[in-house]
Amino acid sequence: MRSDKALRAELVKFLSTEAHMSLADAVKDFPLKDMNVRPPNVPYTFWHLLEHIRIAQSDIVDFIKNPHYEHLGWPKDYWPAKDAKATKKDWDHTLATYQRDLRAIIAIVKNPKTDLHARIPHGDGQTILREAILIVDHTSYHVGEFAILRQVVNNWK
Repeated sequence: MRSDKALRAELVKFLSTEAHMSLADAVKDFPLKDMNVRPPNVPYTFWHLLEHIRIAQSDIVDFIKNPHYEHLGWPKDYWPAKDAKATKKDWDHTLATYQRDLRAIIAIVKNPKTDLHARIPHGDGQTILREAILIVDHTSYHVGEFAILRQVVNNWK
């Protein structure tokens, strides 16, 4: 059987940097006074966007690990309420929980006992490889969006 060592290393690299820019780099020096700002023509705030990234990643990790996984409702359960306002505590919790779940998916991918290609038993054809790539793709997309929106509202130094 061929080793997945190189594949695992690439997945970890992409997960750690979200393929282009890490979430840590995107939020670095973010002015917290702007966490509840809605950029022009955008229906959500900066915190809403981060919370969406966190919820989606957490949901995928739960799906992988939990044989009793229950699907979230789309789109309602993947975004905070439109009128939800974050505090610094909420912002910090979102980032900390995101990092916790990121460490969890990285540990799964790094584990040589994890069969990246096997179907997840309680799924309908998904594999851990697919779910890890989904996290990379989804997070990268929204991290790029977050960075662009920072430029739009001119809070990027």
